[in-house]
Amino acid sequence: MSTEDFRFAEVFSYESLVHAMAGAVGSVTAMTVFFPLDTARLRLQVDEKRKARSTPAILSEIVKEEGLLAPYRGWLPVICSLCCSNFVYFYCFHSLRASWLRGHKSTPSRDLLMGIAAGVVNVLVTTPLWVVNTRLKLQGAKFRNADIRPTNYSGIMDAFVQIIEDEGVGALWNGTFPSLLLVLNPAVQFMIYEGLKRQLRSLVHRELLSLEIFLIGAIAKAVATTFTYPLQTVQSILRAAHRQITIAEQPEKCDVSADQ
Repeated sequence: MSTEDFRFAEVFSYESLVHAMAGAVGSVTAMTVFFPLDTARLRLQVDEKRKARSTPAILSEIVKEEGLLAPYRGWLPVICSLCCSNFVYFYCFHSLRASWLRGHKSTPSRDLLMGIAAGVVNVLVTTPLWVVNTRLKLQGAKFRNADIRPTNYSGIMDAFVQIIEDEGVGALWNGTFPSLLLVLNPAVQFMIYEGLKRQLRSLVHRELLSLEIFLIGAIAKAVATTFTYPLQTVQSILRAAHRQITIAEQPEKCDVSADQ
């Protein structure tokens, strides 16, 4: 695979745009349906002192302590981030695939390389959005860990401004290193997905049914997520991290809160 094989026209093709839109819409729909489960996952990863360890138990705690809609707290910023993230990833993946693999046979190793390249671009572009949405999603949560500092953001833009003012621009890229390692998640997922599709097509000699594609996607995602889950835990903790309030800072912070 050389630079001569790369076709820049494919980067801006209609087909790449369609794949990107489909990926973004599909991910938003799936996340909306399963958002409470993602809320439970994030709480378990960040608040290590929480006693409830099962998903039903932690969701029950959240509803009881924080209200019926608490499992959907932070839905809008998460959906915005997810939409942008998947659009970037799918656009890059299918653009690179169309540009470099035209005239070449697709292989698992090539799919993996394309997935990694698309993942790196996605991480560098969208990490600030994910840092902000993690903070907003945890805002108002009742933590068992007293070391976690509560925040008071009025929205996405206010969160950006406060993070930059209080912690510096670099804080928007908290968790970038584990995120870069986590590009293996979608890369492995797509490698398994494309590989299983090729194998099944060769066996049945027809176009795959929607249910078959769904099952292949579910298997690929389950394997990739299990493989990279420890890194996802580290990523969530780093994104949620705040500069801790020292005793000397407390009076000043209290005065500011009172004024607000």
